[in-house]
Amino acid sequence: MSRAVPLDSVDLKILAALQNNARLSNKELAATVGIAPSTCLDRVNRLRETGVIVGYQLRVDPAKLDRSLEALLYVRMQPHRRPLVEPFVEHVLNQPETRELYHLTGPDDFLIHVAAENANALQRLVLDELTARDEIALVHTNLVFQRWLGGPLLPPEE
Repeated sequence: MSRAVPLDSVDLKILAALQNNARLSNKELAATVGIAPSTCLDRVNRLRETGVIVGYQLRVDPAKLDRSLEALLYVRMQPHRRPLVEPFVEHVLNQPETRELYHLTGPDDFLIHVAAENANALQRLVLDELTARDEIALVHTNLVFQRWLGGPLLPPEE
């Protein structure tokens, strides 16, 4: 299990600024945080090296790619056994509609966030790619009406 990395208030300001806009130049980031650009670069590099910053991502609007129907698919696997998990995960991640995949505890084993072209494409995904698999006992589908992103992920207050 990963250990928490000690972060001071400057590190937290850097993380908050980059999570809100990962395209900030080092000079802009340094000015936002109130430190010298060389210090800022050193701190960002340390945050990368210690694994606090794990990457930068581009978010794309699914509707602009003709995938405006988003859904959350709750999947129950029967039997829920390790030899079946990896092939299932690989199969799901290879589907072009898959946005995110979570392995869960509780009554459902997986949660898949998908973006499909329309209801027919979503039905094809559920019937042909999921429930057609022998190990899938149930797929429960919830449509997403609207989505909001949370703010920067910072450590809990002490």
